[in-house]
Amino acid sequence: MAEPRRTTGTGSERAGEQDAIIAALLPVVDGIAATLGSCCEAVVHDFRHPEESVVAIAGSVTGRAVGGAMSEIGMGLLGRGDAAENQLNYLTRTRDGKLVKSSTMVLRDSAGTVFGALCVNLDITAVSQAHALLGDIAGVGSPAGVPTTTFGNDIDSVVDALVDDHQLRQNKSWAELDRAQRVQLFRGLDGRGVFAVRRAVEQVASRLGISRASAYHYLSEARAPAPTPMSTSNGSRPDGPPDTASPDGAPA
Repeated sequence: MAEPRRTTGTGSERAGEQDAIIAALLPVVDGIAATLGSCCEAVVHDFRHPEESVVAIAGSVTGRAVGGAMSEIGMGLLGRGDAAENQLNYLTRTRDGKLVKSSTMVLRDSAGTVFGALCVNLDITAVSQAHALLGDIAGVGSPAGVPTTTFGNDIDSVVDALVDDHQLRQNKSWAELDRAQRVQLFRGLDGRGVFAVRRAVEQVASRLGISRASAYHYLSEARAPAPTPMSTSNGSRPDGPPDTASPDGAPA
């Protein structure tokens, strides 16, 4: 049976409401896993504790336990805050090779604040293998590649995987990146929720081989608002010609 992680000192009605929603989902988690069988895992995440977000779990598709960490997908939702949306019927692959079909539904309180997620993971490895065999017999090609996702009880491994993924996309080592590319890397990590995790700046700095002060500096640059172009009194930009006007006096 799924066991909740107890929270103490909610301190507000909103926190109490969020705790009540999580508690109400415990029988749902058990029911989903029992109905769909050993190939299914149902998880409740509490985003208020991103380093150990798993507060209830039934099934063992990803090998996590209560107190375990969210994946890169969960961190992406965390990074989007209240703008996060449900992620339904997506495919991913675990580090040990399982093909997993998942749906992640965000949890909101009555104020619309996103504070967690309910995730259902189905191990469809055997189904995929049978599909591939039938496809081979029928002459149908194999499906496109599926991205690998890090599931585990340690949030550090998830942060490391996200840093490595961004460097792989840029196809350069940190030393080869120019300033704009370094800021872009930090902006990308921030957008995927990395820096909502405690001590993430220190961990990212260590992974990249830079000082903590440098990491904080690049993060500050990444979060700075983009400069807006200035206009002169005649309506033209400093680096461009004056705006022309149409016959009725409006800008052309």
